[in-house]
Amino acid sequence: MHEVVQVRLREAGKNSCFSTHGLRPTIGSYVIVQADRGLEYGLVISDPEIILDSEVEQPLRDIMRIATPQDLSQIEKNSKRAKEIMVTCVQKIRERNLPMKLIDAEYSFDRSRIVFYFTAEGRVDFRDLIKDLASIFKTRIELRQIGVRDEARFLGGVGPCGRKLCCASFLKDFEPVTIKMAKEQNLPLNPTKISGLCGRLMCCLSYEHNCYKQLMKGLPKEGDMIKTKEAKGKVMSVNAIKRTVTIETDEGKQIEVPWEGKRR
Repeated sequence: MHEVVQVRLREAGKNSCFSTHGLRPTIGSYVIVQADRGLEYGLVISDPEIILDSEVEQPLRDIMRIATPQDLSQIEKNSKRAKEIMVTCVQKIRERNLPMKLIDAEYSFDRSRIVFYFTAEGRVDFRDLIKDLASIFKTRIELRQIGVRDEARFLGGVGPCGRKLCCASFLKDFEPVTIKMAKEQNLPLNPTKISGLCGRLMCCLSYEHNCYKQLMKGLPKEGDMIKTKEAKGKVMSVNAIKRTVTIETDEGKQIEVPWEGKRR
């Protein structure tokens, strides 16, 4: 068994499990971890929990230490410097007339490399751009092409619900989202109503889908003929949250009534 916490690497990186290594990090604290290419910093987003060996995502790496004041100062300096170097990168992109949009840049914790994130409609030959940037900044340079959903995660924002974007707050990974999920949740199939800031179907359609499937159990379907204490007629719509159905009576009136579980 292992004691682990969920850590979001960097500001908009992937959420991963790390062994607490005997430490007691708290939610909202920064930690220094052993990542794929050396030391990185991350934000703790869960309480410690015990998981079985079979549940471990390999390789399970350790938290090296809870971030010290010096570490936090280094993180802040790296963040400020990353914003400055983006200006230089944008200039070089324009000089070489590359069809790409720079989204973000970040230093590794130990400043051994700089990663630039960009979006583009297709593949981009950026080999000469890497040479330009490496000669300027004198460190390892990486360019990573990301999708529009990743772009929304990096930039953040507020969703139609009025809350911070799920992808920028708590979602660990992007799950497939289909229009069928919207239909089964009785949502209007209007792209402006069911799309997020990224222009894709909203992530919440996916992780709320199973909840709606459970709530819909026992409820009649649209088109069914039912009889309740209040009325008898054809089901026009179903509200899974309120557990009510809207019925059109023989007189042509539509009324919303609570569902008691009896179908006719």
